[in-house]
Amino acid sequence: HEIQVPLFLEQGTKVKVDTRDGNYLGRVTD
Repeated sequence: HEIQVPLFLEQGTKVKVDTRDGNYLGRVTD
């Protein structure tokens, strides 16, 4: 499903989201 992320993230940036409710948790930094 579509996930809403903050607009400051450039397209293609990997982010961490809670898969249960789709909450944005932060960018993936690995």
